[in-house]
Amino acid sequence: MIKKILVAVDGSDIALKAVKYAVDMAKQTSAALILLNVIDDSAVIAQFIPAEISRVQIPQPIGQYMRGTAEKIIERAVTLCGKHKVKARGVIRNGRPVDEILGEARKSKADMIVIGSRGKGSIESAVLGSVTYGVIHKNTKYPVLVIR
Repeated sequence: MIKKILVAVDGSDIALKAVKYAVDMAKQTSAALILLNVIDDSAVIAQFIPAEISRVQIPQPIGQYMRGTAEKIIERAVTLCGKHKVKARGVIRNGRPVDEILGEARKSKADMIVIGSRGKGSIESAVLGSVTYGVIHKNTKYPVLVIR
């Protein structure tokens, strides 16, 4: 029986489609949703550039900007769930997306994972995205529903 569904959300259209699909499943099974956004630390350059040699002024540190963006993504997904009277909570984690998705699934005792797949590689239509592929193939015991 499905009681908790973990949904990976990244702000993309395909992730929104995954949330909508998970909402429909949750309504049918009375499951709660865990909406997870992972801030990929590898995307942030941890190097300081002296202000006198940089042409661009950054109004806030990159980490704060990424956190704010993640909060907005989660807020939109939680609002969508609320409109459909589906219980949901948002979670933001920092790290490698595959590891954090599987870690949150364990921590929250999810019964399944719903994830969208964009396939950002050169042959998009033929392969899954690297995060989706990693979640499916990294020795996981969770059923994974891939939304395209």
